[in-house]
Amino acid sequence: MTTRSNGDHHHHPGGSYPQRRPHYGGGASSYGGGSASFRGCCCCIFLLLVFLVLLALAVALVVVLVVKPRKPQFDLNQVSVQYLLVASPSAPAATAAQPANAVPGAAYLSLNITLLFTAVNPNKVGIRYGATALDVMYHGVPLGVAAVPGFEQPAHSTRLLQTRVIVDRFNVLQADAQDLVRDAAIYDRVDLRITGDVGAKILVLGFSSPKVQVSVDCAIAISPRSQSLKYKQCGVDGLSV
Repeated sequence: MTTRSNGDHHHHPGGSYPQRRPHYGGGASSYGGGSASFRGCCCCIFLLLVFLVLLALAVALVVVLVVKPRKPQFDLNQVSVQYLLVASPSAPAATAAQPANAVPGAAYLSLNITLLFTAVNPNKVGIRYGATALDVMYHGVPLGVAAVPGFEQPAHSTRLLQTRVIVDRFNVLQADAQDLVRDAAIYDRVDLRITGDVGAKILVLGFSSPKVQVSVDCAIAISPRSQSLKYKQCGVDGLSV
């Protein structure tokens, strides 16, 4: 009689299944994928910016070739004199140090003139002018300001702009005062200069171009006796009145 031990018929429940070990590689793989996506987004944004810049340059080139923008003209057309007065302080009594015919060391200049400017737009598109202030000077000394407001001008048009300059007893000193009194009394003329820059932008499809500076530089001479304009010169050509 053969007997079998109980140990031959006993099976462990987990003996037939292999043990599983945890895997730790998934985190590094996810990090690498996120970094690649970020680099891809940066490249797309960079390419988009390059495309937009090239598109803007192409549009600007087409506008320049089609519109062919030209610099606008801004000139002094007319000067109306209301009054120009030159007065010297009361001369003291003649002394040995200061003779009676001595030239005064100071003079007062009063002025009221109206300036008429002409703005010409030779372009196929409109122009926007910014507000500006032109200096009115005597021998390089600023006497007053001719204020010109900003405005928009249509294509192929001419516009007249009027402004007034008022100077009340401006004190001109030393050598300039001597020249002022001499020019007014002997030569019957007072030379003034009107100068400054006018900013303009060309308008295309609702967009404005970079600012273009239009320079104004005019010399005028006014007669104190007749209270009228004697001479006007802007740029190269002069006009005697």
